[in-house]
Amino acid sequence: MEIVDYLRVARRRLWLLVGVPVLATGAAAAIVLLAPQQFSGTAYVAAPALVGGTAGTQYTGTQAANQFVAAFGAAVTSPRVLADVGADTGVPPERLRDGLAISQVGASSQLEVTYTAGDRATVAPVLTATTTRALAFLFSSQVGIATGEVEAANADVTAATRAIGEWEKANKVSQPDRIYQATLSELTSLRQQQLSMQAVGNGRGVDAATTAITAAQKKLDELGPKLPDYQALLAQRDAATNALSQAREGLQAARAQAQAADPKQVTSIGEAHEVSRLAELVRTALPVGGAGLLLGVLLVGVLELLSRGRAATRPAAASSAAPALPAETVTAARP
Repeated sequence: MEIVDYLRVARRRLWLLVGVPVLATGAAAAIVLLAPQQFSGTAYVAAPALVGGTAGTQYTGTQAANQFVAAFGAAVTSPRVLADVGADTGVPPERLRDGLAISQVGASSQLEVTYTAGDRATVAPVLTATTTRALAFLFSSQVGIATGEVEAANADVTAATRAIGEWEKANKVSQPDRIYQATLSELTSLRQQQLSMQAVGNGRGVDAATTAITAAQKKLDELGPKLPDYQALLAQRDAATNALSQAREGLQAARAQAQAADPKQVTSIGEAHEVSRLAELVRTALPVGGAGLLLGVLLVGVLELLSRGRAATRPAAASSAAPALPAETVTAARP
Protein backbone atom coordinates (compact mmCIF):
# COMPACT_ATOMS: atom_id res chain seq x y z
CA MET A 1 0.00 0.00 0.00
CA GLU A 2 1.36 3.40 -1.04
CA ILE A 3 1.50 6.48 1.18
CA VAL A 4 -1.29 8.01 -0.91
CA ASP A 5 -3.49 5.04 -0.02
CA TYR A 6 -2.77 5.51 3.68
CA LEU A 7 -3.66 9.20 3.43
CA ARG A 8 -6.86 8.37 1.56
CA VAL A 9 -7.88 5.89 4.24
CA ALA A 10 -7.01 8.36 6.99
CA ARG A 11 -9.07 11.10 5.30
CA ARG A 12 -12.04 8.78 4.94
CA ARG A 13 -11.93 7.77 8.62
CA LEU A 14 -10.67 11.07 10.01
CA TRP A 15 -13.53 11.15 12.50
CA LEU A 16 -12.13 8.04 14.15
CA LEU A 17 -8.52 9.26 14.23
CA VAL A 18 -9.62 12.52 15.84
CA GLY A 19 -12.52 11.31 17.95
CA VAL A 20 -10.77 8.59 19.94
CA PRO A 21 -7.81 10.78 21.12
CA VAL A 22 -10.18 13.66 21.88
CA LEU A 23 -12.48 11.44 23.94
CA ALA A 24 -9.56 9.86 25.82
CA THR A 25 -7.94 13.23 26.51
CA GLY A 26 -11.26 14.72 27.60
CA ALA A 27 -11.92 11.84 29.98
CA ALA A 28 -8.44 12.17 31.49
CA ALA A 29 -8.82 15.94 31.81
CA ALA A 30 -12.20 15.50 33.50
CA ILE A 31 -10.75 13.04 36.00
CA VAL A 32 -7.88 15.41 36.84
CA LEU A 33 -10.03 18.55 37.04
CA LEU A 34 -12.82 16.94 39.04
CA ALA A 35 -10.47 15.21 41.48
CA PRO A 36 -10.03 16.78 44.94
CA GLN A 37 -7.25 19.34 45.29
CA GLN A 38 -3.94 17.73 46.26
CA PHE A 39 -1.27 19.29 48.50
CA SER A 40 2.43 18.49 48.49
CA GLY A 41 5.46 19.22 50.66
CA THR A 42 9.14 18.32 50.63
CA ALA A 43 11.57 17.44 53.41
CA TYR A 44 15.30 17.82 52.76
CA VAL A 45 17.74 15.40 54.39
CA ALA A 46 21.39 16.48 54.31
CA ALA A 47 23.73 14.44 56.54
CA PRO A 48 27.24 14.50 55.01
CA ALA A 49 28.80 13.22 58.24
CA LEU A 50 26.93 9.94 57.78
CA VAL A 51 28.44 9.24 54.36
CA GLY A 52 32.19 8.86 54.16
CA GLY A 53 32.84 10.98 57.25
CA THR A 54 34.32 10.13 60.62
CA ALA A 55 30.92 8.93 61.82
CA GLY A 56 29.97 7.34 58.53
CA THR A 57 31.50 3.95 59.11
CA GLN A 58 28.32 2.35 57.82
CA TYR A 59 28.46 4.04 54.38
CA THR A 60 31.93 4.39 52.91
CA GLY A 61 33.55 4.05 49.50
CA THR A 62 32.75 5.39 46.06
CA GLN A 63 29.14 4.16 46.24
CA ALA A 64 28.51 5.47 49.75
CA ALA A 65 26.03 8.16 48.66
CA ASN A 66 24.00 5.76 46.51
CA GLN A 67 24.02 3.16 49.29
CA PHE A 68 22.73 5.71 51.79
CA VAL A 69 20.00 6.87 49.42
CA ALA A 70 18.91 3.29 48.73
CA ALA A 71 18.92 2.40 52.43
CA PHE A 72 16.95 5.51 53.36
CA GLY A 73 14.39 4.86 50.63
CA ALA A 74 13.97 1.27 51.79
CA ALA A 75 13.58 2.44 55.39
CA VAL A 76 10.88 4.99 54.48
CA THR A 77 8.73 2.34 52.81
CA SER A 78 9.42 -0.43 55.32
CA PRO A 79 6.34 -1.75 57.16
CA ARG A 80 7.78 -0.84 60.55
CA VAL A 81 8.45 2.81 59.66
CA LEU A 82 5.09 3.17 57.90
CA ALA A 83 3.31 1.72 60.92
CA ASP A 84 5.17 4.06 63.30
CA VAL A 85 4.46 7.11 61.12
CA GLY A 86 0.83 6.05 60.83
CA ALA A 87 0.60 5.82 64.61
CA ASP A 88 2.21 9.26 64.98
CA THR A 89 0.03 11.03 62.40
CA GLY A 90 -3.15 8.99 62.13
CA VAL A 91 -2.63 8.46 58.36
CA PRO A 92 -3.11 4.84 57.18
CA PRO A 93 0.12 3.12 56.06
CA GLU A 94 -1.40 2.40 52.64
CA ARG A 95 -2.02 6.10 52.09
CA LEU A 96 1.51 6.90 53.24
CA ARG A 97 3.02 4.41 50.82
CA ASP A 98 1.09 5.93 47.90
CA GLY A 99 1.89 9.53 48.80
CA LEU A 100 5.60 9.31 49.70
CA ALA A 101 8.40 9.66 47.13
CA ILE A 102 12.19 9.70 47.60
CA SER A 103 14.65 11.37 45.22
CA GLN A 104 18.38 11.95 45.29
CA VAL A 105 19.76 15.42 44.68
CA GLY A 106 22.25 14.88 41.87
CA ALA A 107 24.99 12.45 42.86
CA SER A 108 25.18 13.76 46.43
CA SER A 109 23.98 12.18 49.66
CA GLN A 110 21.24 14.80 49.99
CA LEU A 111 17.68 13.50 49.76
CA GLU A 112 14.28 14.96 49.04
CA VAL A 113 11.27 13.29 50.65
CA THR A 114 8.01 14.41 49.04
CA TYR A 115 4.55 13.69 50.38
CA THR A 116 1.31 14.39 48.50
CA ALA A 117 -2.12 14.19 50.10
CA GLY A 118 -5.59 15.66 49.93
CA ASP A 119 -5.33 17.15 53.44
CA ARG A 120 -2.88 20.04 53.79
CA ALA A 121 -2.73 19.63 57.57
CA THR A 122 -1.19 16.15 57.32
CA VAL A 123 1.69 17.01 54.96
CA ALA A 124 4.17 18.57 57.42
CA PRO A 125 3.48 16.09 60.27
CA VAL A 126 3.92 13.13 57.92
CA LEU A 127 7.22 14.48 56.56
CA THR A 128 8.51 15.18 60.07
CA ALA A 129 7.54 11.76 61.37
CA THR A 130 8.83 9.97 58.26
CA THR A 131 12.31 11.49 58.32
CA THR A 132 12.58 11.05 62.09
CA ARG A 133 11.47 7.43 62.06
CA ALA A 134 13.59 6.51 59.02
CA LEU A 135 16.76 7.99 60.52
CA ALA A 136 16.05 6.26 63.82
CA PHE A 137 15.44 2.99 61.97
CA LEU A 138 18.82 3.26 60.24
CA PHE A 139 21.03 4.63 63.02
CA SER A 140 19.39 4.71 66.46
CA SER A 141 18.66 1.02 66.18
CA GLN A 142 22.40 0.47 65.72
CA VAL A 143 22.95 1.93 69.19
CA GLY A 144 20.62 -0.65 70.68
CA ILE A 145 22.38 -3.47 68.83
CA ALA A 146 25.83 -2.21 69.88
CA THR A 147 24.65 -1.84 73.48
CA GLY A 148 23.47 -5.44 73.45
CA GLU A 149 26.85 -6.56 72.12
CA VAL A 150 28.64 -4.66 74.91
CA GLU A 151 26.39 -6.24 77.54
CA ALA A 152 26.97 -9.72 76.12
CA ALA A 153 30.75 -9.23 75.98
CA ASN A 154 30.77 -7.85 79.51
CA ALA A 155 28.86 -10.90 80.70
CA ASP A 156 31.45 -13.15 79.03
CA VAL A 157 34.28 -11.32 80.82
CA THR A 158 32.47 -11.64 84.13
CA ALA A 159 31.87 -15.36 83.59
CA ALA A 160 35.51 -15.98 82.61
CA THR A 161 36.78 -14.06 85.64
CA ARG A 162 34.45 -16.02 87.91
CA ALA A 163 35.68 -19.30 86.43
CA ILE A 164 39.29 -18.31 87.18
CA GLY A 165 38.39 -17.45 90.77
CA GLU A 166 36.59 -20.75 91.26
CA TRP A 167 39.59 -22.65 89.83
CA GLU A 168 42.00 -20.85 92.18
CA LYS A 169 39.72 -21.58 95.15
CA ALA A 170 39.42 -25.25 94.25
CA ASN A 171 43.19 -25.65 93.79
CA LYS A 172 44.10 -23.40 96.74
CA VAL A 173 46.48 -21.33 94.68
CA SER A 174 46.32 -17.83 93.25
CA GLN A 175 47.90 -16.87 89.93
CA PRO A 176 49.77 -20.19 89.49
CA ASP A 177 51.25 -19.03 86.18
CA ARG A 178 53.14 -16.22 87.89
CA ILE A 179 54.16 -18.49 90.77
CA TYR A 180 55.44 -21.04 88.27
CA GLN A 181 57.54 -18.47 86.42
CA ALA A 182 58.92 -17.03 89.67
CA THR A 183 59.77 -20.50 90.98
CA LEU A 184 61.42 -21.40 87.69
CA SER A 185 63.59 -18.29 87.88
CA GLU A 186 64.41 -19.05 91.50
CA LEU A 187 65.38 -22.61 90.59
CA THR A 188 67.75 -21.38 87.92
CA SER A 189 69.37 -18.98 90.41
CA LEU A 190 69.73 -21.71 93.08
CA ARG A 191 71.46 -24.03 90.64
CA GLN A 192 73.93 -21.31 89.77
CA GLN A 193 74.59 -20.73 93.49
CA GLN A 194 75.04 -24.46 94.00
CA LEU A 195 77.65 -24.59 91.27
CA SER A 196 79.47 -21.56 92.70
CA MET A 197 79.59 -23.05 96.19
CA GLN A 198 80.81 -26.37 94.85
CA ALA A 199 83.60 -24.52 93.10
CA VAL A 200 84.80 -22.88 96.33
CA GLY A 201 84.28 -26.03 98.43
CA ASN A 202 81.47 -24.65 100.58
CA GLY A 203 79.77 -27.93 101.53
CA ARG A 204 77.28 -26.39 103.97
CA GLY A 205 76.19 -23.89 101.32
CA VAL A 206 75.89 -26.67 98.77
CA ASP A 207 73.58 -28.62 101.08
CA ALA A 208 71.38 -25.59 101.70
CA ALA A 209 71.16 -24.88 97.97
CA THR A 210 70.33 -28.53 97.29
CA THR A 211 67.49 -28.45 99.80
CA ALA A 212 66.11 -25.26 98.28
CA ILE A 213 66.40 -26.72 94.78
CA THR A 214 64.49 -29.82 95.84
CA ALA A 215 61.68 -27.71 97.33
CA ALA A 216 61.48 -25.51 94.24
CA GLN A 217 61.39 -28.49 91.92
CA LYS A 218 58.61 -30.07 94.01
CA LYS A 219 56.56 -26.87 93.66
CA LEU A 220 57.11 -26.88 89.90
CA ASP A 221 56.04 -30.51 89.69
CA GLU A 222 52.83 -29.69 91.55
CA LEU A 223 51.98 -26.61 89.49
CA GLY A 224 52.97 -27.94 86.07
CA PRO A 225 50.01 -30.28 85.45
CA LYS A 226 47.56 -27.61 86.59
CA LEU A 227 48.79 -24.82 84.32
CA PRO A 228 47.12 -25.91 81.02
CA ASP A 229 43.60 -25.66 82.50
CA TYR A 230 44.39 -22.36 84.16
CA GLN A 231 45.95 -20.93 80.99
CA ALA A 232 42.88 -21.99 79.01
CA LEU A 233 40.72 -20.00 81.44
CA LEU A 234 43.07 -17.04 81.04
CA ALA A 235 42.80 -17.30 77.25
CA GLN A 236 39.00 -17.27 77.49
CA ARG A 237 39.11 -14.17 79.67
CA ASP A 238 41.54 -12.44 77.30
CA ALA A 239 39.33 -13.23 74.29
CA ALA A 240 36.26 -11.93 76.14
CA THR A 241 38.15 -8.79 77.12
CA ASN A 242 39.17 -8.16 73.49
CA ALA A 243 35.58 -8.71 72.35
CA LEU A 244 34.40 -6.26 75.00
CA SER A 245 36.88 -3.66 73.78
CA GLN A 246 35.72 -4.05 70.19
CA ALA A 247 32.07 -3.91 71.26
CA ARG A 248 32.70 -0.68 73.12
CA GLU A 249 34.34 0.81 70.05
CA GLY A 250 31.33 -0.24 67.98
CA LEU A 251 28.98 1.33 70.52
CA GLN A 252 30.97 4.55 70.41
CA ALA A 253 30.77 4.61 66.59
CA ALA A 254 27.04 3.84 66.66
CA ARG A 255 26.43 6.67 69.11
CA ALA A 256 28.45 9.02 66.92
CA GLN A 257 26.33 8.02 63.91
CA ALA A 258 23.10 8.48 65.85
CA GLN A 259 24.25 11.91 66.94
CA ALA A 260 25.18 12.82 63.36
CA ALA A 261 21.71 11.63 62.26
CA ASP A 262 19.82 13.89 64.66
CA PRO A 263 16.69 14.90 62.68
CA LYS A 264 16.80 18.39 64.18
CA GLN A 265 20.23 18.91 62.64
CA VAL A 266 20.02 17.16 59.27
CA THR A 267 16.41 17.67 58.12
CA SER A 268 14.37 20.67 57.08
CA ILE A 269 10.66 20.61 56.23
CA GLY A 270 9.22 22.83 53.50
CA GLU A 271 5.75 24.35 53.52
CA ALA A 272 2.84 22.49 51.97
CA HIS A 273 1.53 23.92 48.69
CA GLU A 274 -1.23 23.12 46.23
CA VAL A 275 -0.33 20.70 43.46
CA SER A 276 -0.67 22.46 40.10
CA ARG A 277 -3.64 21.05 38.22
CA LEU A 278 -2.14 22.28 34.96
CA ALA A 279 1.05 20.29 35.49
CA GLU A 280 -0.97 17.25 36.54
CA LEU A 281 -3.20 17.72 33.50
CA VAL A 282 -0.21 17.84 31.16
CA ARG A 283 1.39 14.78 32.78
CA THR A 284 -1.87 12.84 32.49
CA ALA A 285 -3.57 14.10 29.32
CA LEU A 286 -0.62 13.91 26.95
CA PRO A 287 0.13 10.20 27.50
CA VAL A 288 -3.58 9.37 27.43
CA GLY A 289 -4.04 11.37 24.21
CA GLY A 290 -1.10 9.57 22.62
CA ALA A 291 -2.53 6.22 23.65
CA GLY A 292 -5.90 7.28 22.21
CA LEU A 293 -4.28 8.23 18.90
CA LEU A 294 -2.56 4.85 18.72
CA LEU A 295 -5.86 3.14 19.47
CA GLY A 296 -7.52 5.17 16.74
CA VAL A 297 -4.89 4.15 14.19
CA LEU A 298 -5.35 0.50 15.16
CA LEU A 299 -9.13 0.78 14.83
CA VAL A 300 -8.79 2.43 11.39
CA GLY A 301 -6.51 -0.40 10.29
CA VAL A 302 -8.90 -3.06 11.56
CA LEU A 303 -11.93 -1.43 9.93
CA GLU A 304 -10.09 -1.01 6.63
CA LEU A 305 -9.10 -4.67 6.59
CA LEU A 306 -12.68 -5.70 7.33
CA SER A 307 -14.10 -3.46 4.58
CA ARG A 308 -11.63 -4.78 2.02
CA GLY A 309 -12.47 -8.34 3.00
CA ARG A 310 -16.18 -7.70 2.44
CA ALA A 311 -15.48 -5.96 -0.90
CA ALA A 312 -13.47 -8.94 -2.12
CA THR A 313 -16.23 -11.32 -1.08
CA ARG A 314 -19.05 -9.61 -3.03
CA PRO A 315 -17.67 -10.12 -6.66
CA ALA A 316 -16.97 -13.76 -5.94
CA ALA A 317 -20.49 -14.28 -4.67
CA ALA A 318 -22.00 -12.42 -7.67
CA SER A 319 -20.08 -14.50 -10.21
CA SER A 320 -21.09 -17.75 -8.58
CA ALA A 321 -24.79 -16.71 -8.56
CA ALA A 322 -24.99 -15.68 -12.34
CA PRO A 323 -27.00 -18.30 -14.58
CA ALA A 324 -25.12 -20.27 -17.25
CA LEU A 325 -26.05 -19.46 -20.94
CA PRO A 326 -27.31 -22.28 -23.28
CA ALA A 327 -24.76 -23.74 -25.67
CA GLU A 328 -26.82 -22.66 -28.76
CA THR A 329 -26.79 -19.06 -27.61
CA VAL A 330 -23.08 -19.18 -27.13
CA THR A 331 -22.57 -20.66 -30.63
CA ALA A 332 -24.86 -18.08 -32.24
CA ALA A 333 -23.06 -15.32 -30.57
CA ARG A 334 -19.83 -16.29 -32.20
CA PRO A 335 -19.02 -14.49 -35.51
